Amino acid sequence: MIPFSVLDLAPIVQGSDAAQSYRNTLSLAQHAERWGYKRYWLAEHHGMPGISSAATSVLMAHVAGGTKSIRVGAGGIMLPNHSPLVIAEQFGTLESLFPGRIDLGLGRAPGSDQITARALRRNLSSDSDEFPQDVMELMDYFSDSPRQPVRAVPGTGLHVPMWILGSSLFGAQLAAALGLPFAFASHFAPAQMMQAIEIYRARFQPSARLAKPYVMLGFNVFAADTDEEAALCVTSQQQAFVNLRSGRPAKLPPPKADFLQSIGPQEHALLDSVRQSYAIGSIDTVRREMTAFIERTGADELMIAGQIFDHDARLRSYEITAELQRA
Repeated sequence: MIPFSVLDLAPIVQGSDAAQSYRNTLSLAQHAERWGYKRYWLAEHHGMPGISSAATSVLMAHVAGGTKSIRVGAGGIMLPNHSPLVIAEQFGTLESLFPGRIDLGLGRAPGSDQITARALRRNLSSDSDEFPQDVMELMDYFSDSPRQPVRAVPGTGLHVPMWILGSSLFGAQLAAALGLPFAFASHFAPAQMMQAIEIYRARFQPSARLAKPYVMLGFNVFAADTDEEAALCVTSQQQAFVNLRSGRPAKLPPPKADFLQSIGPQEHALLDSVRQSYAIGSIDTVRREMTAFIERTGADELMIAGQIFDHDARLRSYEITAELQRA
């Protein structure tokens, strides 16, 4: 089986707060390390009541400091929100503190609405897309001999692995042109997944960072001891997904047994649009669905997501998934 990794949005559940979310994140990371997951990534989002990973690099330090060997990364840093120099300094610091364990995934989206994006102090008036230039500037800060007069301290000469993240064809094209590994957000936007994979592999240019294409795909897993228990667990994420896409972001709600019966055709269509990137059920059901997904995509690695209300049930889901990796 290919390597599995963890994508954590550091969910804040109803009735709880960010402090408990961070305790749960570290708990999951420590278990994931013991269970053999390759890396533990945290995503940058802002202004989301149910997601507490806004200060992504700070939370990465919390996770890396509480673990020993698992790679810790950003999945990803939304580069339009930041100066490339600031990110080089932050990740240079992380790499200096935890050498050989830090990943830097870079996304083009702001990870927020336009009002929040403006509050992050970025100039949004330009019509040009500066993301490719920002990525190359960031790569230069980490090089042994930067071309720019400004140095990232720490950062210069620290070869932090960089990834391009995407949910469309743009990221695939950029990752291929720069010779970087590509992570596709198929866990929430699988529509262009197969086309993006094809473009990335066909156009990949080998680089000093990567000799051949490497594709990591986001995949949702809700595993439990029975199919019925897993079907109940997933309703928390289903509610959160519908709420978000309907413009009503909220804390992660508890599972709701009759949720699918309580929604209309539009909400069902929304959930159906992402069903191909889900495995829901007992270990045998999850094995069958994951195997089919891997065979269809040829993924080199899966980034496992799964927002589950009860922390123990979430741990159990990742434990069952790890058993499949070792099988």
